[in-house]
Amino acid sequence: MLELNKLNQLTESHGELKPGHGMISGVIALALAILCFLGVLAFHFPEYLTTPQLRKSYDVGLMRQLLYWAMVLAGGIALFNIVFGRARWLAFGAFVLIGLTLALGGHKVPVNDFADNTPYIGLDWFILDLLGSALIFVFVEKLFALRRDQPVFRPEWQTDFHHFIVNHMVVGFVLLATNLLVHKLFGWAARDGVQGWVQGLPFPVALFLIVLVADLVQYWTHRAYHEVPLLWRLHAVHHSVKSMDWLAGSRQHIVELLITRTLVLAPIVVLGFSKEVIDAYIVIVGFQAVFNHANVSVRLGPLRYVIVTPNFHHWHHSQDDEAIDKNYAAHFAFLDHLFGTAVQSDREWPERYGVVGDYVPNGFIRQFKFPFVWKP
Repeated sequence: MLELNKLNQLTESHGELKPGHGMISGVIALALAILCFLGVLAFHFPEYLTTPQLRKSYDVGLMRQLLYWAMVLAGGIALFNIVFGRARWLAFGAFVLIGLTLALGGHKVPVNDFADNTPYIGLDWFILDLLGSALIFVFVEKLFALRRDQPVFRPEWQTDFHHFIVNHMVVGFVLLATNLLVHKLFGWAARDGVQGWVQGLPFPVALFLIVLVADLVQYWTHRAYHEVPLLWRLHAVHHSVKSMDWLAGSRQHIVELLITRTLVLAPIVVLGFSKEVIDAYIVIVGFQAVFNHANVSVRLGPLRYVIVTPNFHHWHHSQDDEAIDKNYAAHFAFLDHLFGTAVQSDREWPERYGVVGDYVPNGFIRQFKFPFVWKP
């Protein structure tokens, strides 16, 4: 019971983890143990817990090796901390989860044939994205930190992590609903001649075109979220984050996520881009969505007038007067310069983030309800 209370206190707290007491290694071991436990569940129920689009790309043997070495690493760290009395309560929690993972079959769980058209939640996408994003961007933020005094577990990280979990877990529903809406509303607009021309473009040209088309839609959709009061109710949730880092971009109301993805996907479906081009576009979107919110001091010189950088997007999240309702583009910064909505400032970086007036509540549940109950 004492260990559970300490774990609860840890998840509800924020601030820097001091080295030398087993806290940093303990948190790493616990995080890996949780992912291992979720991974073995995905092996047991792949038809319900994995994303169909990702299943086709999996090398099951490689996945087994990743799970095996993650268990070895998490278990080894936990055992070391237990033996040497370093945050034993934290190490014990990781060790128990690794034990449960092994009891459920670990990396040796057989994967048999299963139906491919079942409803699902994207547990595999959640695991891979969390592990990849955390490993890459926490490291990058430490190397090129904009605000060096900002800890990994900064204030309100729990809220953003809850958004991260929910938005990834419901990815199956979001993708299914988005595809249905797009094909129902815009499928009639497809023209074989246009699609044939698009599919005949060289890959670099097609990739540039899909990013440009998507960003034009993103720009005007994003601008509408700021200028239409009803839509701002949804978008204010995203802007309520007061500290920028790799996790901050996850704070997004699920209704906004559904609307935006539908509108952005529509021209992509109508124009008929190839799977290879769409896959490359998804990689670009995923990287920029995380990187441009990250706590990194990156401006890219003159290129910042062409593509969206962390500097460009940090200004969009600022409370500073010159930044209000500016810098809408997600990929190409020149769109804001073209439409007259680029930030003009003598300072390199903004001072404050969040919504002016700070009227959006903290906490996932309260932010989910906020657009429907807020009385300005």
